[in-house]
Amino acid sequence: MIIGVPKEIKNNENRVGLTPAGVAELRKHGHTLLVQHNAGEGSGFSDEEYQTAGATILPTIADVYEQAEMIIKVKEPIAEEYPLIKENQLLFTYFHFASGEELTHAMIERKAICLAYETVELSNRALPLLIPMSEVAGRMAPQEGAKYLEKPLKGRGILLGGVPGVKPAHVLVLGAGIVGTQAAKVAAGLGAQVTVMDINLNRLRELDDFMPKNVVTQYSNEYNIREAIKTADLIVGAVLIPGAKAPHLITRDMLKTMRPGTVVVDVAVDQGGCIETCHPTTHENPTFIIDDVVHYCVANMPGAVPYTSTLALTNATLPYAVKLANQGWQEACRRDEALRLGLNVVHGEVVYKGVAEAWNLPLVSVESVLEGAAV
Repeated sequence: MIIGVPKEIKNNENRVGLTPAGVAELRKHGHTLLVQHNAGEGSGFSDEEYQTAGATILPTIADVYEQAEMIIKVKEPIAEEYPLIKENQLLFTYFHFASGEELTHAMIERKAICLAYETVELSNRALPLLIPMSEVAGRMAPQEGAKYLEKPLKGRGILLGGVPGVKPAHVLVLGAGIVGTQAAKVAAGLGAQVTVMDINLNRLRELDDFMPKNVVTQYSNEYNIREAIKTADLIVGAVLIPGAKAPHLITRDMLKTMRPGTVVVDVAVDQGGCIETCHPTTHENPTFIIDDVVHYCVANMPGAVPYTSTLALTNATLPYAVKLANQGWQEACRRDEALRLGLNVVHGEVVYKGVAEAWNLPLVSVESVLEGAAV
């Protein structure tokens, strides 16, 4: 198979879809790798490293899309890329269709095969291709929140861990999944008083067993959230419904009950956000203020630490990329249920329920699409 790795062109996105080690592994299976010039520069990988691993370097993004049968990326295509995508071309990347109506319609129109990292799902409900970036974003959230709590950046002017004789900050984490757990661990390690909320009591019991004593758990409901935000200094939104829009746990009216300078970091923003007033921002302009509450809503947080993120992502995606390349997407998805769940849009049809519901589009069964592909 001919596999293309374009340079990411989303604002301040420095990750790349494949490391030189990933190129070498796919070459070992007999595939052709086309990497755009300087695609790995932001992550610390040179063209020479890719060439040594067996890739051919192409000068432009158009060249990569034109020649490749399968595109391996990090972030969803943006408007400049839409015209480059060919019918029947396989795109293996993060899409987050449920928060991008324009993107959804564009991929339907291009009749590409869109296999989304974020909805590849194992039988135990784990999301193996989302986990590494969730771990990075979760660990970054308290780090970014601590920075924006500083007064020159319009925060409350409070040190996350406090000092002897002065109470530490109160961090509220909404969601006890991968992001929430990592955020709580880092915030606790910095000395903050942390409250983690979730509706899964079994998960809260697990956290209670291994988290340090400055982390407490609380059942998540509207009443408890409304009370907790009144005294929170930093709020981390870490709610995920795979492939669907995140629910709004904090609504616009709740902001008025928060103290001026409170910081919210909505890690769920790429799925619509769990804080109603959040909208995607960039590393270039990461924050905005509503009702004196600082909103940090960068949709590609791990892009700020691209070396770590690219290595972690390739570790997770490479085994699936090898299956897709070796077997073809149809056969790979027939054999592997986790990969099959990654299919979102195929040949102009929406095949993932969460995407169809988000934009009120007809839903076609994956099975019928795969059967049609076999004809």
